[in-house]
Amino acid sequence: MLLRRSPTMETVCMQIVLVLLLLIVHRLDGSLSPALQDLNQSQQLPVDLEPEFEGTIQNISSPTGREAILTCSVKNLGRYKVGWLRASDQTVLALQGRVVTHNSRISVVHEDFRTWRLRIRQLRESDRGCYMCQINASPMKKQIGCIDVQVPPDIINEESSADIAVQEGEDATIVCKAVGHPTPRVTWKREDGEYMLLRKPQSRELIRVEAYNGTHLHLPKLERRQMGAYLCIASNDVPPAVSKRVSLSVHFAPSVRPTSQLLGAPLGSDVQLECTVEASPMPVSYWLKGGRVLPNSFAGAANGNYEQPGLSRPEMLLDGPKYGITEDRHGFRTNMRLVVRSFSPADVGTYHCVSTNSLGRADGTMRLYEIKIHPGGVQTTDDQLNIIGGLAEAARGRGNSATSSLHPIRTHHLLPTVLLLIVSLSLGTIRTVISASSDSSSHARTGNR
Repeated sequence: MLLRRSPTMETVCMQIVLVLLLLIVHRLDGSLSPALQDLNQSQQLPVDLEPEFEGTIQNISSPTGREAILTCSVKNLGRYKVGWLRASDQTVLALQGRVVTHNSRISVVHEDFRTWRLRIRQLRESDRGCYMCQINASPMKKQIGCIDVQVPPDIINEESSADIAVQEGEDATIVCKAVGHPTPRVTWKREDGEYMLLRKPQSRELIRVEAYNGTHLHLPKLERRQMGAYLCIASNDVPPAVSKRVSLSVHFAPSVRPTSQLLGAPLGSDVQLECTVEASPMPVSYWLKGGRVLPNSFAGAANGNYEQPGLSRPEMLLDGPKYGITEDRHGFRTNMRLVVRSFSPADVGTYHCVSTNSLGRADGTMRLYEIKIHPGGVQTTDDQLNIIGGLAEAARGRGNSATSSLHPIRTHHLLPTVLLLIVSLSLGTIRTVISASSDSSSHARTGNR
């Protein structure tokens, strides 16, 4: 008799097998899932990450003519591209490593698969502005870097002052305009290095300053001491600084001041007469002997037209063997010198130093007389100049009476002592010889007889 399987037993066995299989699969699935997940993530990494910028673009400043480089770094670029544009007008300059603009001064350098450098050579002022590094992702990503092109200063001559001339006591303003980037500073100084004389606001006092800052230099109520050349210096820390020279002339009529009004010297010596002249514009100066120079009328006198009856015509002195005439000019000051060589009785008289310009004329007068030397006194040599300064000082302020009283030849009131100052030119030594004659009175009486 054959044994038959019961349908119930087969069903139970199948269910047991399925349960066992499910348990086995569950355990295997738990142990493999981390590895499968890591593999899946590694396969999806290049697709899922978006490109990003590394750091920022550094702004730079550079003077014209130099080179500027902007650096843009990108990671995870993948299938995207990098381009450079001008931010102001969105002009495309380069895409990836290719330059698309026609500007030959612009180039792009691509380094280590993630760095793009925009290079601009021979910078111009028109290159100043901002530039954009752009990634064509969705949405678009960008970074901006700026270039500040520095320009050295330049003075605008058309808007700045040229050389000017004004009358003394008037106001003047000199101007200096400059351009550049950054905006230049304008400083005024004197060309000769001396201090500038500027008037205090609402005051007549002049103060000394080394420099003045500003495009406009105001000079109210000018004085002759402020005359000179001024330098306008423009600078903005971008070399080189530039300067412009402006000459300021202050015009005034001449003034003449003799160093002495009364001079005495022994016969045979050389006598030097001096005058100091201040005038602007530059005057014409000369020496006259004898006669009388009338105020503002010498031109007529020189032509023989005399305003007063009996007025003698003065003689104009010229440089030559008898007279040595020199001038030393220092700005608006002139030192006039006249040397009368081999002083003789014919040289005794009045001498005039005259100076004239377009604004007027002035003169100074000196009287030259002979000094008698005692027979026992010290003789002078031809190369010695004899000036009696003390007598000249005494003559000042006494008028014509003092002049007549000091004449050593024609007065009956002789000084009991004759003062002789001999200036020795060798070794610069001053020798003073006082010849005091005990019988000076007797000599005077003898002369009177």
